[in-house]
Amino acid sequence: MSKIKNINAYNSSEPTIVTIGTFDGVHIGHQKIINRLISIGKEAELKSVILTFFPHPRMVLQKDSNIKLINTIDERRAILQELGLDYLLVKKFTKAFSRLSAENFVKQILVDKLNAKKVIIGYDHRFGRNRNADINDLKVYGAEYGFEVEEISAQDINDVAVSSTKIRKALIEGDIDKANAYLGYNFMLTGKVVKGKALGRELEYPTANIQIDEDYKLIPKHGAYIVSSIIEHKLVYGMMNIGFNPTVEGEVETIEVHFFNFNKNIYRKTIQIDVLHRLRDEQKFDSVDALKHQLLRDKEASLNYINAHFK
Repeated sequence: MSKIKNINAYNSSEPTIVTIGTFDGVHIGHQKIINRLISIGKEAELKSVILTFFPHPRMVLQKDSNIKLINTIDERRAILQELGLDYLLVKKFTKAFSRLSAENFVKQILVDKLNAKKVIIGYDHRFGRNRNADINDLKVYGAEYGFEVEEISAQDINDVAVSSTKIRKALIEGDIDKANAYLGYNFMLTGKVVKGKALGRELEYPTANIQIDEDYKLIPKHGAYIVSSIIEHKLVYGMMNIGFNPTVEGEVETIEVHFFNFNKNIYRKTIQIDVLHRLRDEQKFDSVDALKHQLLRDKEASLNYINAHFK
């Protein structure tokens, strides 16, 4: 599957089956729609396409919006690739684009650019300038321009009872178990390993400091977590702390991972951290020794959890 950042770079004339949306999280509700898209596409010999938007429309249209996203664009692409999607096309969302009329959107994007022969869309989907067009309008345009519209019913959507908003809330509250259940996979953080203050090494728990460049990426509640990662084709487990390191008077938020039984140099490498389970809140300890004792307890708890759930 290809990810094309600018839809203008997409120049295939192959007929497609399309669905439209942000799909932040690509959660189990999204997956139901996407699996149907891919299945119908294979049966009808149509390339499966998701047309998504970035930045998130709320970031552009609501100045006070501080929405954080579950996935970066690259993370979203990787998840969709695993599902078997042919193309993820990213349309830059701007105020000018938001003023495009519904018919011009259909003609310019769905018909001329994507050669859509079928569109799968939610019963409550709205589009066009001021979001003034709905699925009934889309069906009228489909009859005029030669594509079929399949409606995802309210029952199909409501039966899943999952939303990106609920997942964001769970992550902000630190309920990683609920978030992962809704996602259908482990929430991930992807970033580059950068130099830190080497405090972990002094504590005998050397850490990889993860720098996430995308400032729109949602970071879970501060605290300690059990994590895993694939590094040089090997699965490794560890524990991660998100927070300010209050015991040593930290002043900036950091994401630090201590991997178990691992001592390779991964400085400057970009790695994906899968967040498996939450251990505890971040705490300020009375002394560095008290912190070291807690880290030992965290490691024991992590290894017990890993052995019980993944071995």
